[in-house]
Amino acid sequence: MAQPLMPHATASWLVDNTALSFEQIATFCGLHILEVQAIADDTAATKLTGRDPVRAGELTLAEIEKGQADPSYELVMSKGPEQVRRTKGPRYTPVSKRQDKPDGIAWIVRNHPEITDGQISSLIGTTRTTIAAIRDRTHWNIANIVPKDPVTLGLCPQRELDALVAKAAKAAGVEAPADNRLEGDREALIEELRAERDTAQREAEAGDGETAGEMDPRGFVDPFRKPQA
Repeated sequence: MAQPLMPHATASWLVDNTALSFEQIATFCGLHILEVQAIADDTAATKLTGRDPVRAGELTLAEIEKGQADPSYELVMSKGPEQVRRTKGPRYTPVSKRQDKPDGIAWIVRNHPEITDGQISSLIGTTRTTIAAIRDRTHWNIANIVPKDPVTLGLCPQRELDALVAKAAKAAGVEAPADNRLEGDREALIEELRAERDTAQREAEAGDGETAGEMDPRGFVDPFRKPQA
């Protein structure tokens, strides 16, 4: 069963302002009856300020009257006002970063023209009118707009930008560019590993002539190696 937002404070108010039984209050607030008894006796660990459940929209006067008339009646909580949750619309951007939006939009338009205005609007949190003005170079501040990576500007996460680029490229039939930035480093690493392997192999072959009990250059002693004649 639904419970009040602040059960202990609500129980304190009901104890002081109604004739409801401790059991009714405990059931409504989701508390143990001994907790309600402690609140009524002022022996609770913390002195509570009562919270009016009627003003909070959690209980009606008619419901309280029913409970006072019948000690076995269980109070029914009223449906409180639903919280307004923002599920759609442009992304919120701090005021300090809003001046960077045109630069981020210009970067996307220049580097990823396959991304639609609607996708840019959802990613950065701007209007399609602004995006269209930057595309057409009719923006009022176009002379001062410098394309900059929106991730670097803090306008969106890199993961979301990459996902959007891949989605837009797939929809437009454009092959996503391969990332070859580490290709040279990868080849150099492979060559280095090969050289280390060859060196280790040569050292192992050279160590076959060592006598038993002698320590090789790497600090290991082979007790099973037969001494040379």
